[in-house]
Amino acid sequence: MFFDPKRETAEALAFLRKESLDLFNRLHSISEDVSFVNQVHEAYPDIPILPNLRCGAWYTDPAIATDCPAYFKSTDGHFSNWSFNLRRPNLHILPLIAAQNDTGIILVDSTRAGKRIPDALSKTVPIWCAVVNRAVLQVYPEKVGWDTTLYTPPGAVSSQEHNQIEQRLDTWAKALANSSYALPNLRFPLRPMWITPASSGFPAFPAEERAFTPIMCLSASRQVQDGVERRMGGFAYVQGSGDDHELWGMGLTPDIFWKHRAAILGASRSHLPTLVASLVAAQSKASIGKLPTPIEKVHGRLSLCATSDLPADSKDWEQAIGYVVVGAKAPTKLPDALSVLWIETWEGKKGQMQFLQDVLPRSTNFIQVQLLAGRRVCVSCDTGTDFSVGITLVALQKFFDDSGELVVSGEQTEIANKHSIRTRLEWIITSRPEANPSRTTLKRVNEFLLSSSSFRAPSSRPIHSQVSVEEPS
Repeated sequence: MFFDPKRETAEALAFLRKESLDLFNRLHSISEDVSFVNQVHEAYPDIPILPNLRCGAWYTDPAIATDCPAYFKSTDGHFSNWSFNLRRPNLHILPLIAAQNDTGIILVDSTRAGKRIPDALSKTVPIWCAVVNRAVLQVYPEKVGWDTTLYTPPGAVSSQEHNQIEQRLDTWAKALANSSYALPNLRFPLRPMWITPASSGFPAFPAEERAFTPIMCLSASRQVQDGVERRMGGFAYVQGSGDDHELWGMGLTPDIFWKHRAAILGASRSHLPTLVASLVAAQSKASIGKLPTPIEKVHGRLSLCATSDLPADSKDWEQAIGYVVVGAKAPTKLPDALSVLWIETWEGKKGQMQFLQDVLPRSTNFIQVQLLAGRRVCVSCDTGTDFSVGITLVALQKFFDDSGELVVSGEQTEIANKHSIRTRLEWIITSRPEANPSRTTLKRVNEFLLSSSSFRAPSSRPIHSQVSVEEPS
């Protein structure tokens, strides 16, 4: 038979891709990496361990993790895209650090083939540490000998890239120091350190010798050639298996995995997909939601959440709250006797224009009615991080002054500008760190608040909605 090297290579790569997406391989690879994470935790039992969402949640046992997940994005550390993003400043971690006598934290994440450390840990976190340190020094200039150095892992970040990042730090620090975020007076500057399965040992931090707070970046997965390696246990180890679980997980999430870990890992390869499908279906049916997040700056008059966090039984929806629910799919049952605005949203570019021309005007008018009636308002969308944030941001600008006090008697008294909008977004992120509106959503918010109404032609397509408004007694 004629040997075709190109075809053989293509078939080999196709086989590797198939193995890397195999549910059985992925979950058993995660389990192997969890053992290493637990080993690190045992070495530092008094240091809080946090998953870096989303990937890190697969490797961090909720029984040992601190309920304060981080949101460091790899894209903020990608080459030539370095950023300290004020939309995800991760400042909610600082009070935890201070409360733990500055012992530091352990951040858990992972990466796929080709890297030993993900960009989130090798660059985004080092940028964060250096920017926070420099901003703290600007706010508290009395500090002496305060370390503002940028520390990056030499094997992962070249000296050229390190220098290019360093040139941008002061600009980012000034923006943070001048924002509405509150920076605590840290006892020690932050310093990133790195631990991987290839580490020869774990560093020690004697309290009497330490002049910094360690931010330990734990990359959970072992680096293997081509990203896949055979194991004696009957599975192929896939580096960074927890990444992009929407592509391979069949709806499985870290929460479901950890709740049913023993059953999942004990299932055979052939039975595993059936088991996972049943667990995902059962979780969706139970749908025990989280409490909506109140915006502290406005005394909880506005709150937001994911639609899945709303009570499954409409009888549990609160009478004193008006609800704005937007999304691609309506909740299973909307209550009839409450103040509810439901708007079905569209996908793609049409959805963004609908958000500007229909969703924002109608939701804003509805929120004003509710606030005037003395009700609080909860805004939800599919994720609880995008459209709901945009709607809440508009309401904060139109109905609350710069001190967070309610002003709903007429048009907004505070003149909207990019600074006031950004400040109100910071109010939201301070209360709900996972809020992460897309650039497109924020652009629509700016257009709605800063452009004339003639710019926003009404949408011609009919909108599916349900509105039930109770008049105040």
